[in-house]
Amino acid sequence: MERFGFVGLPNAGKSSLYNALSGGSALAAPYAFATKDPNVGMAKVPDARLYQLAEMSQTRTIIPASVQFVDIGGLVEGASSGEGLGNKFLANIREADAIVFVLRAFEDDDVPGPSDPLEHLRIVETELALADLETVENQKEKRRKAAKFDKDVQDEVAALDRAYEVLAEGTPLYRSALDDESRALLRSYFLLTNKPVLAIVNVGEDDLDQIDAKTAPVIEEFGGHGEVIGMCVQLEAEAAQLDEDERAEMLEGLGLGEGALPRFLHTAYRMLGLRTFFTTGEKETRAWTFRAGAKAPECAGVIHTDFQRGFIRAETIHWDDLLEVGSWSKARDAGILRVEGKEYVVEDGDVMEFRFNV
Repeated sequence: MERFGFVGLPNAGKSSLYNALSGGSALAAPYAFATKDPNVGMAKVPDARLYQLAEMSQTRTIIPASVQFVDIGGLVEGASSGEGLGNKFLANIREADAIVFVLRAFEDDDVPGPSDPLEHLRIVETELALADLETVENQKEKRRKAAKFDKDVQDEVAALDRAYEVLAEGTPLYRSALDDESRALLRSYFLLTNKPVLAIVNVGEDDLDQIDAKTAPVIEEFGGHGEVIGMCVQLEAEAAQLDEDERAEMLEGLGLGEGALPRFLHTAYRMLGLRTFFTTGEKETRAWTFRAGAKAPECAGVIHTDFQRGFIRAETIHWDDLLEVGSWSKARDAGILRVEGKEYVVEDGDVMEFRFNV
């Protein structure tokens, strides 16, 4: 399950975004530090293909892919040195797969705090970089000692040294020229700025026609180092509390398209290189998430480690080809099921059955 950690200044709209995406009811109040304990919630990944396959198979149980959201207390400038609530909450998102910045771009006299999303971005990036700097500083000398007795650790120490130089300048690692190999060596330290970043530019209810204009400066500032989405988080949170028909009517009436969750997940999946394969039958139809480029045994391991360990072969067919023929047995009889081995690179939308022996 992919995990997304929300970061932002107080009153930026993090808890409202959490509610919009998870359908939850976290406290979203117009004062600083309303969130003191992390909110953790899940959302099902909408995928029409899953339900079409389930209908074909007359499935009793349908299991979509899921993602997890973690909303932590707001950061303020100086959090790394103890201001506000400090950065103690950052530990709750260190194992996230991606960091989500919530940047306020609305003015409201009743809600304290800056309304310039670039100011939000500057403060949050600086505080995360300083938090990572402390982690690297604490680790590099320890690892340097270990490197004296283990040559394999030397490359890791070199990566820590390069990261230290970048972070000491207040630059997040995702903005740096640090090579992919060095960033891979740093993954075990769960550095916050060594993760993919998605920014949500939170506009006011009266600025729906200004979303592109308000997100443009943030896109320019990121310079391709992160994904950016503009939305009115408050309206999306209100829509998330409605039943499906009322939600669709509200979203259509306000011109909000498919809503926050699909937009967020489409962007996040693209950013993380995530893909989906399916299993289907009378008992269960299920969506499984994997990384682009994964081979058949690795995808088998997503279901169960025994499947990967004892992998023999996979039978597969693309989801739309399966729907066209009408059933798994008909696809087999027609000879259009493919038998794939260990080197097969799984494609998004594959429907698969694995043969294994442990």
